[in-house]
Amino acid sequence: MTLPIFLELVEIKAKTASILPFLIGICFSYYVYGELQPLYVGWYFIAMLLFNMFVDVWDNYNDYRHALDQDYQAKTNIIGRENLSLRSVERIMLFLFTISFLIGLILAWFVGWPLLIMGGFCYAVGIFYSSGPKPLSSLPLGEVFSGFTMGFMISLICIYLNTAPDFDWSFRALAQIFLISLPNTLWIANLMLANNLCDKEEDERNHRYTLVHYIGIKGGLSLFAIANGMALLAIVCQVFLGIAPITSLLSLLLLPFIVQQTKLLWKKQVKSETFPCAIKILALGSTVQVLTYALGIGLL
Repeated sequence: MTLPIFLELVEIKAKTASILPFLIGICFSYYVYGELQPLYVGWYFIAMLLFNMFVDVWDNYNDYRHALDQDYQAKTNIIGRENLSLRSVERIMLFLFTISFLIGLILAWFVGWPLLIMGGFCYAVGIFYSSGPKPLSSLPLGEVFSGFTMGFMISLICIYLNTAPDFDWSFRALAQIFLISLPNTLWIANLMLANNLCDKEEDERNHRYTLVHYIGIKGGLSLFAIANGMALLAIVCQVFLGIAPITSLLSLLLLPFIVQQTKLLWKKQVKSETFPCAIKILALGSTVQVLTYALGIGLL
């Protein structure tokens, strides 16, 4: 297996979806609590990235094995397209999962059992996202689980590691973390929604009945646009409530770009042409959120 094929197998281009929620968690920890634990969050970053890679390989593996559409299995899925050995893919998954899991256990030993609960939830979602009798990705709940787990839980764990053992479990504190992570949560959910919009017919041929199957293309497109608007509104609320610096409002300059990309997806839902619209919104939106937040910290 060549390096380019490996990087495609682990979907390295999609790793911004986990790295940016991690970074906003770092920013929030320092801005609101004035605390950072570089050693803990450094190891967490490695474990998080390895597990994210495992999940993407696991998704490709299960999609290949359970595909009913022979054309998809042979020509679209990377395992069939590149004629990869299933044994080699299984070894890669075992390595990624084991190292990530061991790092998580070690971290939990130092920072406390709540990390086991939070990490266990993330591992469960990652494993059952594409496996089991009813994979989460084939249900209308896929967007909720992917957005919540990657957008909210990654930031929550990061903030917990920076502030343990004095982490504040009050409703107010958790609501603040939810609000700070809401843009990422919505943009990540939109990533899956856009994917399902483009793959509606292919998914139905493979008996995957996603949210788009139930609300239709028009309903999915409306939800996509609403989520983008709510993401920017959340940033305004963060500044108003004092949990983000005023420089975060510079993120609103992205509104014309987000509107343009949303219109492109509305015109047609073609995987190779308009699915990247959701990727661009997530990548640019989350990056600008982190940079404008960090700018405000630097000006303190």
